[in-house]
Amino acid sequence: MSFNLCMLMGFVSEFKQFISKGNVLDLAVGVIIGGAFGKIVTSLTDDILMPILGLLTGGHDFTNWFLALDGRHFETLEEAKKANAATINYGLFLNAIITFLLMAFAIFWLVKLANRFKQPQEVKAVDPTPTKEQVLLTEIRDALRSRA
Repeated sequence: MSFNLCMLMGFVSEFKQFISKGNVLDLAVGVIIGGAFGKIVTSLTDDILMPILGLLTGGHDFTNWFLALDGRHFETLEEAKKANAATINYGLFLNAIITFLLMAFAIFWLVKLANRFKQPQEVKAVDPTPTKEQVLLTEIRDALRSRA
């Protein structure tokens, strides 16, 4: 067998060991579930919470809150972008903060709800009596202390 083939076989074996570890599989499952969970939270935020917030704020749309740095006036952010004007888009920033807070709130409630359905883990009592090894080590320790 050639040297390169041996290296390839070793690499394949090492990769097989790596991929079959539980942590890698758990991570893959976590990423997939996280992606699906993200879609649920996004829908909850965009489709349920944001319309309620829009109703409470009187339908204000913050996307057109901006400051054109060249001093010109534009009715919408779209107009400013078409004119290649440099803008500070504080309305979009405010929207991002509100969206983050709503998503954090939604995740909080979803996790709280999920924890209700979680079965409590069984607590295993540890036997308080020392093992034979512990007793022997204690005796050795005590004998060494008495010699000193």
